Amino acid sequence: MTESSENEPITTLLRDFAAGNKAALDRLTTLLYPELRRLAGGYMRNERTAHTLQSTALVHEAYARLVKQNQPDYSSRAHFMGVAAHIMRQILIDHARTSKAEKRGGKVAKVPLDEVTDVAVERPSAMIAIDDALRELERNDPLKAQLVEMRFFGGMTAEDSAEVLKLTAAQVRRQLRVGQAWLQRALDRTGELERKT
Repeated sequence: MTESSENEPITTLLRDFAAGNKAALDRLTTLLYPELRRLAGGYMRNERTAHTLQSTALVHEAYARLVKQNQPDYSSRAHFMGVAAHIMRQILIDHARTSKAEKRGGKVAKVPLDEVTDVAVERPSAMIAIDDALRELERNDPLKAQLVEMRFFGGMTAEDSAEVLKLTAAQVRRQLRVGQAWLQRALDRTGELERKT
């Protein structure tokens, strides 16, 4: 079986789902479940074992949110996985904000950008700082914010992102480098401000 024939059912299901066929999501989830679990596992890999939010729960919550929202016109499996990654990030942010509210406070620690998936739930203040910085980047440059999210939260390659966004891989890499640098500076500033207070 060629790669294109392997992807054909997924492409068809993505079109059906985007057109409003909710049953197509069930089939998609079955086909892509291993990838969704790996994605969720990447978010959760350094969490304590007794944590209440587990990879399976993250996938199931993402599924529930996917069913409820309006669907974009998915162009590929990578595009769908990028949307799923965005939803998982929002779930973790919601969880982090709830956890932080329950604990009432906590300092935001300086977090290197390449460790963002390691802090998702164990250090809610850091996850919130990452989300705040990413939202600020999105206000200033939506493309760079989207590329950072696709790479660090979706695990997408430059080629995957280029396919979804109709750019060249070189353009993606260039924009991503600038976006990463901007976001890292924002995280460093946040860490410095928190240490002074």
